[in-house]
Amino acid sequence: MNYRKSVLSAAIVTCLGFTAHAQAQDAPPAQEATELDTVIVTGIRGSMEKSLDTKREANSRVEVVTAEDVGKLPAHNVADTLQRLPGVNISSSSADEGGFDEADRVSLRGTSPSLTQTLINGHTVGSADWFVLSQGNNVGRSVSYTLLPSELVSSVEVHKSSQAKLPDGGTTGSVNIITRKPLQFPDKITLEGSIGVVNAEQADSTDPQLAGLFNYRNDDGTFGVMVQAFSQKRELRREAQEIPGGFFQIGATDAAATTNPALVGVWAPGLLGSTLFEQTRERKGGLIDVQFKPNDSLTLGLSSFRSDMDANNYNRNFMLWGGNFARAQAPDAGYVVKDGVLTQATYTGVAGRDYAVYDMIYREATAKSSYTTFDADWQINDNLTSRFQVGTTSGEGSTPRQFIAEVTVGSGGGASWTSHGNSAPLDWSVGGDISPAGVTSFGTWGNQQVTAKDDEDWFTADFTQYFNSGVLSSIDFGARYADHTREAQSPEGASPGNIWAALQNGATASYPSGFAGNIGGNFPRNLWYFTPAALKDAIINNSTWLSDNDGPTGRHNYGGEWKVEEKNFAAYVQANFTGESWSGNVGLRYVDIDQDINSYQAVSDPANADVSSLFGQWIRVFTNNQHSRVLPSANLKFNLSDDLVFRFAASQTQTLPDFSALGASSWGSDLNRTGGGGNPNLNPVVSTNFDANLEWYFVPRGLLSIGAYSMNLKDYVAFGTQRQMLFSELTNQLEEYLVSVPINSNGKVTGVELVYEQPIGENFGINANYTYADGSTAHTWANGSNDLLGTSKNTYNVGAYFENESFGARVSYTHRSSFLIGLSGANPYYQDDFGTLSAALSYKVNDHLSFTLDALNLNDPSITYYQSATIPTAFYSNGRQYYFNVRLKF
Repeated sequence: MNYRKSVLSAAIVTCLGFTAHAQAQDAPPAQEATELDTVIVTGIRGSMEKSLDTKREANSRVEVVTAEDVGKLPAHNVADTLQRLPGVNISSSSADEGGFDEADRVSLRGTSPSLTQTLINGHTVGSADWFVLSQGNNVGRSVSYTLLPSELVSSVEVHKSSQAKLPDGGTTGSVNIITRKPLQFPDKITLEGSIGVVNAEQADSTDPQLAGLFNYRNDDGTFGVMVQAFSQKRELRREAQEIPGGFFQIGATDAAATTNPALVGVWAPGLLGSTLFEQTRERKGGLIDVQFKPNDSLTLGLSSFRSDMDANNYNRNFMLWGGNFARAQAPDAGYVVKDGVLTQATYTGVAGRDYAVYDMIYREATAKSSYTTFDADWQINDNLTSRFQVGTTSGEGSTPRQFIAEVTVGSGGGASWTSHGNSAPLDWSVGGDISPAGVTSFGTWGNQQVTAKDDEDWFTADFTQYFNSGVLSSIDFGARYADHTREAQSPEGASPGNIWAALQNGATASYPSGFAGNIGGNFPRNLWYFTPAALKDAIINNSTWLSDNDGPTGRHNYGGEWKVEEKNFAAYVQANFTGESWSGNVGLRYVDIDQDINSYQAVSDPANADVSSLFGQWIRVFTNNQHSRVLPSANLKFNLSDDLVFRFAASQTQTLPDFSALGASSWGSDLNRTGGGGNPNLNPVVSTNFDANLEWYFVPRGLLSIGAYSMNLKDYVAFGTQRQMLFSELTNQLEEYLVSVPINSNGKVTGVELVYEQPIGENFGINANYTYADGSTAHTWANGSNDLLGTSKNTYNVGAYFENESFGARVSYTHRSSFLIGLSGANPYYQDDFGTLSAALSYKVNDHLSFTLDALNLNDPSITYYQSATIPTAFYSNGRQYYFNVRLKF
């Protein structure tokens, strides 16, 4: 048991024995709250004013986005909305699925998304991902925003400084998504809905978008019920050049180096891909919320939310197979090596040698998220209020079937490539017959069911004692207990039969005309592929799907399974203070975590195995960790004048390591002999945080602010590499892989935030913000850098709006500089500078009818990944998206 009270906590308690009257979300006496609940904010100007008012009145460092109207955030996607706030970064993926057109993860102040906690109405939400690697091998603690439609949101709070009463788990801060409540609506009956379409320019598809709301509130305001529903579909098409696994180094013992010693240690592409990804996302669900006030001092609430997304997808990757020939054969004379990279090479064909490999992967995929909560707000007496909540939440991501064909082509035809650094795709080609008739071998792999489950049950009890005199305005205290389970399952797979005999004459189709024209480069584009139906039928009709009941002869992938169980008890006390021109709070939160981790380790001798199947033999590994800690926090706010506010905050915060970092069994990729795994002995990340900010509210809806922050991350999770023996499905035996393994290190981030918001006359306005983040870790990556995951040194947003009684328009541009994503194989890789332009138009015919048009990615940006200045990793193009909606209100 590890129990510590830090020097910082003692200093805060001793020196800061004062701070804050109620922050924005502190509950005042019930009679005041009832009056405030009737305020409804509409329009761009109204939402900006409400957001600034909430930010100004709060005692902690908080950013707020308020919906312009029911179901109308300033952007179609919740994460896209948040990225316009200072200190907020977004990314479009959680693992190795590559860059997409929609924001999916949110992070704060130059850190990874796992260090930012996302809550809904102050409680956790079970999350899930549709991508198979995010379901098993790379599972963080962040929440997928693709399951959270913007229509449900009333406002979003981004907490940058901690308070004792906030749930622990967000080292760098937390995002709290707030939904509407039935008794907040001013009218007895409210009916609203939107009927619209989304047009994906690159996918050349237009699909329906439907959402509706019904709310009933009785005349006495003692009972209300709200029902919201949504059904939204959209098509995606991503066109790319990918270099899966990155570049590799030619070894001294490789045949190419024995004839050309100058090639020893030179980097070459293992795979160069011409990649077409298509997906259909269908999201359906809704929210039901019921409130009942049996008397003036008690409000009961029941809320239930569910979001289900079908996300079937087809990825085709036709690849030059450098890993198959660049070690075995030296390039022709005239090759070029620059900065240790083989930037230009031509290989004369060798009979019987394959120069290309082609993967066609069709996956059925789903992602689900849900929660149910019951809460009671009880005003015990005039000065003591309480809130009790019991809830359950669940997330599930599943890939029940994978239909995969891998063929080799280009036999004896040779290959060539020319690299242009990380700023442009490689030019490459392969010779020989690359048509279906030129297939030299066929394989199917990974036809394995993968399911990820994320469940939590919790109970909270919160109290506030108000005082009528003195600087101590109130005391918050309470406790929370949560039982959380995250697991990856892979119990069933398929033993392939003679699939190729059925597939080789199956229906084919061609890559779209103009494929990858937006990213440039000269590489194969006029390519064929088996249709999803042909691929699926051939595999289903010629495979034996085996379940767990088949025992040692079955395809139960124990190596892809793990489970993390966490029991979390927390208790807190927070004192809130107010003076004539100052306010603030100081508090302590005690956290006790009991963690059980179950995983599997590969062994070569069946006699030593606990379990076995066609995938090999394993022993079970059980680890128990216990972590106890006191987390102090303090926030100070000084009203230097009527329009000038200064804030200071200090705290310690904690986040547990990613679930897969703790639990994942080691896994490997046979194409490049690299892989990853977990480390159950990781410590939590503990951050010591300081924050200062000066805010000048020089006019209504106007703000000029400057702030600085620092985060000292103890036991930050980085990744090292080691050699491990893992089971290979290709050879049916243990093989050596270079595996990335999470390790504890230390890290730090310091930065500056600047904000400017200015109304111009009654109808116009502009806004801009800039964030500088300098992050580093004590860990040295394989490329010699000390970069912190997720740190973009420079992030900025600029925007402008116009609004009158009928017409509204908004345009914004967001830019984020390069940042470290993670490891590609064993090599660190980065996302390059990225900027996106969006616009929104609205026209209000009357109080009942309006039209909106949201345009995303108007600049049609490419997303570029790279390993170094001379080694690219991927180039993605997703195209523009347009959302048109007719909004009805009754």
